[in-house]
Order: sequence, then structure tokens, then C-alpha cells
Amino acid sequence: MDGKCSNGLQVSGLACSRDDRLLFSGLSFVVAPGEALLLEGSNGSGKTSLLRILCGFRDADAGELFWRGRPLVDSDYLVEMAYVGHAEGIKKELTVLENLRFSRALNQPGKLSIDQALAKVQLAGFDDNAVQTLSAGQKRRLSLARLLITANTLWILDEPFTSLDRQGMALIETLIGEHVAAGGMVVMTSHHDLNLPVARLQRIHLDTCH
Repeated sequence: MDGKCSNGLQVSGLACSRDDRLLFSGLSFVVAPGEALLLEGSNGSGKTSLLRILCGFRDADAGELFWRGRPLVDSDYLVEMAYVGHAEGIKKELTVLENLRFSRALNQPGKLSIDQALAKVQLAGFDDNAVQTLSAGQKRRLSLARLLITANTLWILDEPFTSLDRQGMALIETLIGEHVAAGGMVVMTSHHDLNLPVARLQRIHLDTCH
């Protein structure tokens, strides 16, 4: 890939193996502001492994990663990136409000207040509820509310529609669309097709990346 993306995420020649099995190789892509990338593939194709590499949780076997034209290690990438995985990343012994206050204290505050974010994810009035009393879908929406109260430009989402009913899925799809339309970036895996304008959505099928 010639040149570097000066305002987004660039991946060049990435390869990853697990248990001596090649998951993908030669993987290159760019996600610029106002774009989303949907990673597709069969179980075991490396979708979650790729997200873990993008989050810095594991190293790639080959390839380079750049954020705003600079190597990830020499950039503010971790400050601008937010990850929501299969585990919600919330503390079940705390209340809804305490979880969001904790998350906001660890990150640069975003444009929405905690009350506004809770309203957005349809959890208004649940402030004092202990997380352990919430349904699986409510926990998932709370984990995504954390994204709305921080100023993270890049969202990395592993199956964000898990445990959500049809209404919840539509809600999260709307939030993703609003983030991208505002100049944000999203890299995600999902078995649910994402309804975004074609110009804003890329797709990579990892089963073909060998």
C-alpha cells in the first residue's frame, strides 16, 4: 500500500497465526474518518484475533499498523480508540451510574453527558440499578453507552449486536451510523448486516485473506 493515511487507521501486510494455523496474511486496508469496516468470515477465520491485534492485545506475525500516518506505538492511538468485546467490560457489582462515571474518569469526556447517553441507549431511569440486575441486552447497551460519553474517534466492536432484540439492534445500528456520519470510524465484526450508505461501509471477508 503506497503512502500512509494521514487521518485514520492503516493496516499493511498483516498476518496472524494461531496454533500453527495461518488465519490470514497480506491483509491491508484503510479506515478513514466517516467510514466503517465490517469484518466477515466463518468461525475461526480470525475476526476476533484481528480486533485483538488492532487493540494492542496481541502482536501480529507480520505487517504494520499506522494511526494518522504514524506507527501505533508512536501515536495517540490508545487515547482515541475504544473497544467493546464479547465481555461487556462493565463492573457488575457497581450501579449503572457508577460504571459510566468510572469510564468517563478514565477517558477524555465526549459531547454527551451521562444522562444523555443513558437516554440514547434507552436506559434512562436505571442510574441506581446494580449491573447484576440488568438483562443481557441491557448490559450490552450499557457497555455501548460508554462509547457515547467519551471522545474516542475509533470504535472497535466485536459482535455489538449480541444479546439484543430487534429494537436494540436497530438502536445500536443508529448509534454507529451517527458516529460515522459525524466523522468517527468503526471497525467491527458482526453476523448482522450493517445498514450504512455504501460509500461509508467497507467489507473484508477474512476467509479469502490467505
